[in-house]
Amino acid sequence: MQVVCWLLSLGLAGTLAVLPKDQVARHAIKAYRNKAVTHGHSWVARNCKRLVGLLNQKNVAVRKLAAAADAVGRDQGLSEAEKHFQVHTLEVFQKELNESEHLVFQAVHSLQRVLQGDYRDVVNMKESSRQRLEALREAAIKEEQEYVELVAAEKHQQEAVKSALAQNKSLSMLDEILEDVRKAADRLEEEIEEHAFDNNKQMKGVNVEAVLRVEEDEENGGKKKNKSKLKEVEDDLGLSMLIDSQNNQYVLTKPRDSTMPRADHHFIKDLVSVVMLSLPCGWICTMVGLPPMFGYIISGVLLGPSGLNSIKSMVQVETLGELGVFFTLFVVGLEFSPERLRKVWKTSVQGSCYLSLLMVGTGLLWGQFLHIRPTQTVFISTCLSLSSTPLVSRFLAGGSRVEKEGDLDYSSVLLGMLVMQDVQLGLFIAVMPTLIQAQSGDLESFLFGGLRVLYLLAQVLLSLAAVLLLCLLLKSFLIGPFYKKLHAESKGNKEILVLGMAAFVFFMLTITEFLDVSMELGCFLAGALLSSQGHMVTAEVMSCIEPIRDFLAIIFFASIGLHVFPTFVLYELTILLVLTLTLVILKFIMAVLVLSAILPPSSRQIRWIVSAGLAQVSEFSFVLGSRARRAGIISREVYLLVLSVTTLSLLLAPLLWRVTTHKWVSRTERKTLT
Repeated sequence: MQVVCWLLSLGLAGTLAVLPKDQVARHAIKAYRNKAVTHGHSWVARNCKRLVGLLNQKNVAVRKLAAAADAVGRDQGLSEAEKHFQVHTLEVFQKELNESEHLVFQAVHSLQRVLQGDYRDVVNMKESSRQRLEALREAAIKEEQEYVELVAAEKHQQEAVKSALAQNKSLSMLDEILEDVRKAADRLEEEIEEHAFDNNKQMKGVNVEAVLRVEEDEENGGKKKNKSKLKEVEDDLGLSMLIDSQNNQYVLTKPRDSTMPRADHHFIKDLVSVVMLSLPCGWICTMVGLPPMFGYIISGVLLGPSGLNSIKSMVQVETLGELGVFFTLFVVGLEFSPERLRKVWKTSVQGSCYLSLLMVGTGLLWGQFLHIRPTQTVFISTCLSLSSTPLVSRFLAGGSRVEKEGDLDYSSVLLGMLVMQDVQLGLFIAVMPTLIQAQSGDLESFLFGGLRVLYLLAQVLLSLAAVLLLCLLLKSFLIGPFYKKLHAESKGNKEILVLGMAAFVFFMLTITEFLDVSMELGCFLAGALLSSQGHMVTAEVMSCIEPIRDFLAIIFFASIGLHVFPTFVLYELTILLVLTLTLVILKFIMAVLVLSAILPPSSRQIRWIVSAGLAQVSEFSFVLGSRARRAGIISREVYLLVLSVTTLSLLLAPLLWRVTTHKWVSRTERKTLT
């Protein structure tokens, strides 16, 4: 009990500065004595007396610390740096005393607040618990600071002892060199130290939370009882897993000591697992006549949370998969010359906009019938109106791209509409905060949100005009000389050419992202600009980029499988099949109607195959759905339905595409024979 009382009263803070602390304790003793003194009350009185004694001892300790600090300041034998260090060490000890006493009276205040509340009021109890949790978090940060300062003091003390010993003996040349290297290393650590924890802990929006650090042997079921020295060092480098109270898992992104190389072994193992399993799955799908992308998705399902749950770095795998989307659109742009772009841009813009508006209008009608909130309906309809560009590009990769019906070929119209949908995706992400405001039902905020939508639309149009102007300047003055220089430098060495093309893709990606246009559009335009240099340039760049595109596309389709939950699909198979078939048929019919209205009469026969390519849901609905769920626009149940319907539509898309293209080829052959 003495230890507990000592820990509870180790310091002074100015929390109860109105009354002296010993008077507070004596008042508590008097209050308890006025009641019938029982055994429990005598225990409280006895410990309150002890608290008074400890507070008096603390005052004596504070006076001694002040005297010690004065003595250090008057000591002529110490340097200024040494004086500063010793005084700082005394301040750390006094701060420890102050914080300890602050916790004592904070606990008394918390007890008083709880006693004043109603135990039947859950909200009051929750607020009291939250305040205690915040106090504990603040105390943990302060204790962490003091611990770091004490560690630094210990290190300084050890160095002072070494320095004193070194002065008493002569150093060899090697020892002098190592001493100089040590000092240089200390300066380097001070220069590269960012103090990220201290600099960010007071920032607005920063929360302190408790996390669990899970070592690798614990993740594997504790099979490895004895750690090797290498493993201990590796764990000290921060390569273990952190888990917060919300079950989010974290890995190290930037170490404190940047001089030592590190590798995320979880991420490496995840990539190895994805690639090794994608090979047999894709091979089997090819043997049975299915597209290999089915196998890649299945490998993601088997490795994901619904399967073996062996993927630890899901975010990193999905991020790498996004690069597959970028390079896929770059290759699409390489085969999409500016001449083809000029022919279909009007049809692409009109078709994508009309299809989205038609989907939103239909969604609002269904929402009125099913009594669904308009904001939720608008989000779901817009989300489901988008189609998958990477999936369609894989469809087109296996067939002819130049089959024409009149003045337009179907691949140009289809890819043009998909690229414009990617532009709409960027606009929709920007408009999502307005949907959140409309969710509250406040008329003023809703009107403000409408004006904000108009402002964002004007901003996107200006950004698109700036992007097109930049593309015109690049095509006229930069692309030709840039490629000729790369081609001249890369003879016998394709690394420079691959690096130059990747840098150009990322440059266009950065420009469009800076202008608040979709990054996918920048990748597409990068390929279209290079295709303007001629067929020879396109063929050479394609031969270098396609292997990279194919590998990253495998990671992308496997990352889609990580979000497929077969158990949920099996539980709700009937309703999900009905919803998916209804959506696919509805999108197909809408696309046929829109294309029938905007295509010239000589090219209207391509509306069937273009509509088949649009009759699925984009994988970006995963991203939009997760954002909307966090923002409260949609519920958990709606999010899972959107997720499952999207997955099933992607699985049904190859079947619809194959049936439609088979009829298209048959009709084209009959027309040719005729």
